[in-house]
Amino acid sequence: MRNRSKEETALFYIGWALVFVSGILVLMYQIMPLPFKMIMPPCIFHSVTGLYCPGCGGTRAVSALLHGHIVTSFICHPLVPCTAITAGWFLISQSIERISKHKIKVGMKYRDVYIWAALGIVIINFIVKNILLMVWNVDLLQGITL
Repeated sequence: MRNRSKEETALFYIGWALVFVSGILVLMYQIMPLPFKMIMPPCIFHSVTGLYCPGCGGTRAVSALLHGHIVTSFICHPLVPCTAITAGWFLISQSIERISKHKIKVGMKYRDVYIWAALGIVIINFIVKNILLMVWNVDLLQGITL
């Protein structure tokens, strides 16, 4: 059996490190937005096939979420707001439990099912967006820029 406590501790510190690095990147973007916009190449899969790749819309979803547009973020790529909510609660609940020295037992526990659920969201998103595009010519990402 794996040691879940070590996994949760590693995820806790990695999570807070990612929050810190993301905060710095957001601040840098606020100071000098142009260089960050130029480093995002177009999706090669979409350029070649005309279809969405499993990750298409992810960058727009992150941008929408950072701008407070939760519904737009979900439409662009539902994994982004779902991950933000799950990871946010994990970090907050684990912080509460650790600060209270495990007296307040609210810490979300890591389960492999979260990874499988994320994979399911990616697959369903990929299928639904491409069916909408191919069958009804509905491009959910067209015109969404933030």
